[in-house]
Amino acid sequence: MSEGPVAREIRRKLSESFAPTRLEIEDDSARHAGHHHEGGIDGRPGGESHINLTIVSGAFQGLNRVARQRAVTAALKAELAGPVHALSIRALTPDEDV
Repeated sequence: MSEGPVAREIRRKLSESFAPTRLEIEDDSARHAGHHHEGGIDGRPGGESHINLTIVSGAFQGLNRVARQRAVTAALKAELAGPVHALSIRALTPDEDV
C-alpha cells in the first residue's frame, strides 16, 4: 500500500532527524471510522489521522522511553497540530530491535 502525504512527510522528517535503521508508519485511521477526529490532511474520512509508528535509531541510545517519545513528537510538531490526531510511538535503539 502506498503512503499518503502525511505519512510521506512523517517519513521525511523522522529520517532527517534520526537516521533510523527501521521506520514503519501504519495508517490506523480506518479503525476509527466515525470518530469525530476522523480525516487527515484533506479532512476526508480515513485520511491519516491515527498513526502507529515504529522507529529504530541509534539516536535513542541513553534516552528513556519518555525522552524518546518527546524527541519524536517534537520532530512531528506540525503534524500533531494538524492532520494527526493520535500517534502511537514505539522508539527503539538498534540493540533493542529484536
